[in-house]
Amino acid sequence: MAINNQLKNQHLLWRAGFGPMAENANALATASQQSFLNALEKASSKTPGYIDVAGNMLQGLAMGVGDIASLQKSEMSADQKKQIRKQSQQDIKNLNLAWLNEMVNSDAQLREKTSLFWHGHFASRNLNIFYQQLLLDIIRKNALGNFSDLLFGVSKSAAMINFLNNNQNKKDHPNENFAREVMELFTLGRGHYSENDVKEAARAFTGWGANLQGDFVFRRFQHDEGSKSFLGKTGNFDGDDILSILLEQKQTANHIAGKIYRYFVDDSLDEARANWLGERFYQSNYDIKALIRDIFSSEWFYEERHIGSRIKSPVDLIVGIRRTLPMKIENQEAQLLVQRVLGQLLFYPPNVAGWPGGTNWIDSSTLMFRLRIPQIIYEADEFEMKPKDDDDQMMGMKEKEENQGGFKNPGKRGGGQMIRAEINWDTYFKKFEGLRREDLFSAISRALLQTKSMFNENVLSSDMDLSSRESFIKTATIQLMSTPEYQMC
Repeated sequence: MAINNQLKNQHLLWRAGFGPMAENANALATASQQSFLNALEKASSKTPGYIDVAGNMLQGLAMGVGDIASLQKSEMSADQKKQIRKQSQQDIKNLNLAWLNEMVNSDAQLREKTSLFWHGHFASRNLNIFYQQLLLDIIRKNALGNFSDLLFGVSKSAAMINFLNNNQNKKDHPNENFAREVMELFTLGRGHYSENDVKEAARAFTGWGANLQGDFVFRRFQHDEGSKSFLGKTGNFDGDDILSILLEQKQTANHIAGKIYRYFVDDSLDEARANWLGERFYQSNYDIKALIRDIFSSEWFYEERHIGSRIKSPVDLIVGIRRTLPMKIENQEAQLLVQRVLGQLLFYPPNVAGWPGGTNWIDSSTLMFRLRIPQIIYEADEFEMKPKDDDDQMMGMKEKEENQGGFKNPGKRGGGQMIRAEINWDTYFKKFEGLRREDLFSAISRALLQTKSMFNENVLSSDMDLSSRESFIKTATIQLMSTPEYQMC
């Protein structure tokens, strides 16, 4: 397919953000990629606001309780503890939706998209709303800053300390979980450290903990003060020293640059380009924004083989649809169910390695559901979902399913779940003002698809409403968004 200016700009906006907004569609054909990149960087340079959704009950509890142990020992009834867990689960749902709305509506697309990458890189699964809010804030504030600040911030966050059991990492009884993952996943990558390095690093991280409010706490009496040998260096190291030594390794820069390349450019790693990015990342002292700019300002990023080569993650798909078709969703929580069915529920990664991505996003059932989503939204259609046994990943939804019969809505056609959305079609129609009727389908196709479609107007005409120009645009849009090609970006 022809790589024109519009396609390049759409490529940039899908990779550096969540796709074009309906309002900026007219600039896609004429503006330069550099002008879009400059605008993305400028909009993302502001410090993001703290997303706080914690309920008043939990806020009051946190002010009066020192740490998790105190909470467990406090004289609360079983019903009170259940109520607190239930409230925290609801608050995490609210945090999910609040961040999703930021991804849709914020001009800081580059920051939010990069934050989503770090959300998977520093994966943490925790039912404490304060921990999740604080970790998200650390990630969003440092998403385009310095990787050193981000690494130290995440490593000292209550979410990560508790998820990887470092609260149990004590002198004479070291817990190696955090020490292993900080090397294998967060910095060096597998195969670039020894088992002895894991053991010695674990000793250095002894005493690192956090209280219920999420504050980092160093418990000196639990820290191993002895000498440690780590990655060829010996000394009385603590956790800060270990992180600093990890940042001294060029392999850390190479590992991060390789992951970022796979996320923003292509699932197939180009070793030469990834190594070039890693070297520049290291020489810049881990400037994330500079690394991202190196990618998006390069000519090779816009090569045909990279355009439309990646499967949209579930969050990319959901947010992208909402940006393309401005809409007001009445039942926001339906988006949580869509995330879960498609396999990417924010704040609930499958494990510490995060979501594997790529072709793992697609199987026979998820593909069919993906193709139905535009129609479900357009026609307020219903969808069924199967309950899972893992109630942590369901965010308390399993109990709801059991009480309400699998989310069945009394009085609806099939008793399934619906997405009740009001689409602002007038804003979307402006994209195609002045076009002749015979040019509409190809223009809609160019706006929606990043790869050549095997479907033409004749193939899809039986499912399109030809009664008016507006009806044609609506139905052609929904039909094209329901093709396999729309799953790619």
